[in-house]
Amino acid sequence: MAIRQNFPGTNEMTFFDVITRGLKRRPIRTGLTLLGIAVGIAAVVALIGLSRGLVTSWTAGMKSRGTDIVVHNMRGSLTPKPFSAATRDRIAHLPGVAATCMILVDLMSVENAELMIVSSREWGCFAWENLKLVSGRMPNDQTERAVLVGTTAADVLKKKVGDTVQIETEELTVVGIVEGGAFVENGSIILSLPLLQQITGNQDKISAIDVRVAAGTNDAGIRRLCEEMSRLIPEAHAEAAGEHLAHTEGYRVISAMSWGTSLLAILVGVLGVTNTMLMSVFERKQEIAILLALGWKRSRIVRMILWESAMLGLLGGIIGVGLGVIGVHLMQAAPAIRGLLEPDLSVNLILMAVTIAVCVGVLSGFYPAWRSSRLTPSLALHG
Repeated sequence: MAIRQNFPGTNEMTFFDVITRGLKRRPIRTGLTLLGIAVGIAAVVALIGLSRGLVTSWTAGMKSRGTDIVVHNMRGSLTPKPFSAATRDRIAHLPGVAATCMILVDLMSVENAELMIVSSREWGCFAWENLKLVSGRMPNDQTERAVLVGTTAADVLKKKVGDTVQIETEELTVVGIVEGGAFVENGSIILSLPLLQQITGNQDKISAIDVRVAAGTNDAGIRRLCEEMSRLIPEAHAEAAGEHLAHTEGYRVISAMSWGTSLLAILVGVLGVTNTMLMSVFERKQEIAILLALGWKRSRIVRMILWESAMLGLLGGIIGVGLGVIGVHLMQAAPAIRGLLEPDLSVNLILMAVTIAVCVGVLSGFYPAWRSSRLTPSLALHG
């Protein structure tokens, strides 16, 4: 219910009017405070969105290939360490395993692209099935010195069918442009497994085994298969597709650094709001004293200050979300990461960012609100 109060020389005002009047009193200071909060929230949206996008992008890539389980050796980093291809024979005939596909993948500099996903696959396995030709053709066999290029990778490298692409010291012919059904697949160069093994000197080595389970296998069955595969291949680890990246030490470091940087930026916003509200209370001592003299309870004064700081947080959060989204799209277009991941700008992330901003505002307002509640009505007599 709107509560109205008359002030000398003013029209009738609601409680909301009193709150907004406090924020409008010093528009430049209020604007700078909003900017401080916005920068912190923009950091949350951009950094957390990118780090989460790393997981969702690679998960979508594996799902597009029909992969249910990944056997890998990347616990300590974001790039898998090669292990023997012969390990595939230990798990290929397990009950519940429908198909397997040996993979060798690496992040490397390719011509003008600082980082590019180069993904090689066992010839004829299910990981080739999701690739839809946009132009050109598929390689004739695993020995042909040819590559497929995802649509995004083709745009980054400025390649078309018939061009050559240099990987390490080898020049390979682009025979097809493909749509892979996922952002990561579209940002990749795809070739046969023996070809990349020869180029990188990883003969008889792979970085992962993609596993497709039998139809009807539930989550519990997948977990049991993962445990059995990890037991049979102690030099690697089996996890459900999508979980393996999130469990790596490298991803945890990236996530921790993202949150740490964001929290430092948020701390600047906290200090800004606290300073703004303290100055506001100091400048409005007589006004607050008049309100107390007119019968306002001290708890209501506290609520007024907290509402003002919460509104600062809400407005700063909304601005910060907008800045964060813009920043993410700018970073996504940067040559260094273009085609590597698709940021996760989900509704949950946006709501979390705005909630953090409001909480920052409220927490920053506690001390100024307490200070305002200590004022006495007698201050109204001072000019």
